[in-house]
Amino acid sequence: MANIVPVKKEQHQALKVSGKRDLSHVAQQHIVPVTAREYAQSATSYPIVFVKDPDAERFRSVIMLGFDASENLYYHEDSWNALYVPQSIGMVPFALGLDPEKDKTLTTCIDIDSPFVGEDKDQALYDESGKETEFFNQIQDNLGQLYENEIASEQFIQEILDENLMQELALNITYADGEQKKLVGLFTIDEHKMQTLSDEKVLDFYKRGMFIPMHAMLGSLGQINRLIQMRNDSTNPQKIVNVQIQAITDEAETTQA
Repeated sequence: MANIVPVKKEQHQALKVSGKRDLSHVAQQHIVPVTAREYAQSATSYPIVFVKDPDAERFRSVIMLGFDASENLYYHEDSWNALYVPQSIGMVPFALGLDPEKDKTLTTCIDIDSPFVGEDKDQALYDESGKETEFFNQIQDNLGQLYENEIASEQFIQEILDENLMQELALNITYADGEQKKLVGLFTIDEHKMQTLSDEKVLDFYKRGMFIPMHAMLGSLGQINRLIQMRNDSTNPQKIVNVQIQAITDEAETTQA
């Protein structure tokens, strides 16, 4: 289990981090968060969908890594089968968290129980004089960028909701043995409603670059074909012969392996 604590020079001056870190911490995750600013890159490898946060009445965007819970088809023997790695999982063992010494202030945190952390690793957080290293400064810059991207993503999703552009989906999966399963709780952009936006709103969205993540999300659904192929190439004996992408209020579209 992770033991994430704020990084403090007084306690962690001798702490170091492995320069080479893998993604084994998400080896059994079938979805991971992604921000709207990452959609264009993520769409080249993964299906991107919205899901509703079970702990709050809000949506978040994620990439699909598999069809079953705990199924990650992209992670295999310490390697990742995609060119782009989402920011949310690439920062291990670092994360942003609340600073207990400063009210409502975020600070850089680290999982001190991570196998990538220890005084015998190769990337120091502080030099011998106690000054933050270039490595640690870059980590903090990346975490700051991730936070800004998460805020922008929340604003993007809110605008999708405000314009009533959210479309619920279901994935109807047929397996080679005849078994069928339906995945629900997935959402995307409603392309038909997007086409009925007012000219004023279209111009507004265009000038603010809103259509870039919107079209990237829509196009990313084609990566479900890749998930099918990866699943059928895996050691899982339950092969998939058909996945039907069904817009809940529209006619279904069929994707076959």
